[in-house]
Formats: sequence, C-alpha cells, structure tokens
Amino acid sequence: MNTKLSGVLAPVLTPFDSNLRPDHARFVQVCRWLIEKRCGLAMFGTNSEGNSLAPDERIDLLAAVVDAGLPPYRMLPGTGSCSLTDAVRLTQMATKAGCAGVLMLPPFYYKNVTDEGLFSFYSEVIERVAEPTLRIYLYHIPPVAAVGISHDLVERLLKRYPKVIAGIKDTGGDWNYTVNMIDRFSSDGFDVFAGTETILLDTMRAGGAGCISATANVNPVSIVRLFDTWQAPDALQQQETLNALRLCFSQFPLIAAMKSAISWATGDRNWLTMRSPLQSLDDVQRPLLELKLRDINFSMDGLEPLQVA
Repeated sequence: MNTKLSGVLAPVLTPFDSNLRPDHARFVQVCRWLIEKRCGLAMFGTNSEGNSLAPDERIDLLAAVVDAGLPPYRMLPGTGSCSLTDAVRLTQMATKAGCAGVLMLPPFYYKNVTDEGLFSFYSEVIERVAEPTLRIYLYHIPPVAAVGISHDLVERLLKRYPKVIAGIKDTGGDWNYTVNMIDRFSSDGFDVFAGTETILLDTMRAGGAGCISATANVNPVSIVRLFDTWQAPDALQQQETLNALRLCFSQFPLIAAMKSAISWATGDRNWLTMRSPLQSLDDVQRPLLELKLRDINFSMDGLEPLQVA
C-alpha cells in the first residue's frame, strides 16, 4: 500500500544500548508515540544517526517497527548510500515492506559530481529495484552532504520517472531554492517538504506539503497543529512559538540535545547514548539545556509510551 505523504514527519532518533547496538524496544516505543501524535516516521535520516547505521541494522529496525503493527504507509525510511548496491537493497526492503516511500540522499562522498552522475545513480536504483510501488523523495542537504539536488536534475528525473520521483526534503537553507522547486514542480505532483519547522508556515503558504524536521521528535503535537491550522488567525503566533523551542535546542549539538530532552522527560538515561563519533551532551551542557526547557515550560505529552521496563 502506498499513500501520498503530507504533514509532519520526524527523522526518528535511534536509541542505542550500552554496547552501541540499536535498541529495538525503545525504537519501537518512540515510533509508536510519534504515530499516536499524528507524526510520520522518516527513520534513518540525519538526526536518526542514519549514516552511522549498517544496512542490516536499518533493515532490522524497520522490521521491528512493522512487526509491531505500526503503519508502513506513514514511514519514509532513509535508504540513501554512497554504495549503489546498499541503496538498492535498502530501497527494495522498504518498498516491499509497504512504506509510503523512501528518502534518498545523493551519493555524497565524492564532491563536485555532475547532474549526469547523480541522474545515473538514481536511475540505476530505480531500474534495479523495479517495483511499481516505489516512491522516491530526494534529500537535499548540501550543508551536510556537500552534494545537492539541482532543479534541472529534478526536471530530468520527473520526465524519466514521473510516477517514482515523488518529492523532496529541502534542508538547503535557501528559501529561493524552495519556492522555485514548488513553483516549477508542484503541478506535476512533486511534493516539497521543508527540512525544518521554522519555515513550515511559509512553506505551506507557498504550496508545500509539510515538513520533515528534527525537533518533531520532541515537539510533534505543536508542529502538527500548525500544519493542520496554517490558515488560522493565530498561525504566525504558532510559528513563533515553534521557533522559540527550536532555538533552545539549536544552541546545543542538536541530536544530543533531543536525546537529552527525552532522557530528562522520561527519566530514562539510556536515551543519552549516541554512537561514535557523535557524543552526548556533557555535564555542563545538559543542566543548561534542562534549565532552558524549564524556562519555556517545555513538556512532552504522553511520556509513558517512551518508557521501557
């Protein structure tokens, strides 16, 4: 089953145990909590520490969530890889599991690659997966990957694979790029998701599809509310409130800060663990973050599903 995606998705944080192995039980619990908050699951993205996960680890985590009965049509797993064979394998796995689509980074190790090279890579993945239900959402994040997705590349991919190329997550930080992407391709059914909730209102007003944003992990209810009510009189006020909370987290290494917030909210110190080379907040940063969260009355509704005995 494939369902057209829209709304708010979280690049789900990946919990690890003391041996730095993915913690399946906690992962299923946080995915269930997000689904209950009407937030989709863009697992294995940047804030999931996705590129620190081996293909088998991603496959096993996705299987755990699907086996737990969560709806695959609300899932957009990251399947991008610098390895063509890994990208094909992961994309086949996600498509056969019934996921709504896959979020696919360009191969990012080699820099200054051409659109021809990127087109060839995506084309090879599509042809080798060879599944009619495959839907690919491109992942544009040049500040991290240093390899971007041009408008001309999108146009060429849409002409060749109009039913497969479904949209893009835009984390480029260039609003003109975002608007031009919406203006040029939304009429083709190509959906543009903002890469941060800080521009969700502007994105919806321009004709975008929603956002795939890190802090949806810890603030899904308010972000989903703005998506639902972006035409309401208080939409700008909602946006400003979202931005204030995002600012609290962005003053620290973002992934570590979100894991610290979940640990603080649940009393579960297992959430502090990160896979090297990333590191948890230190003993100075963590109390400072907690103080800032208290100052803005931060809370996470329904914490019990996040706790694992």
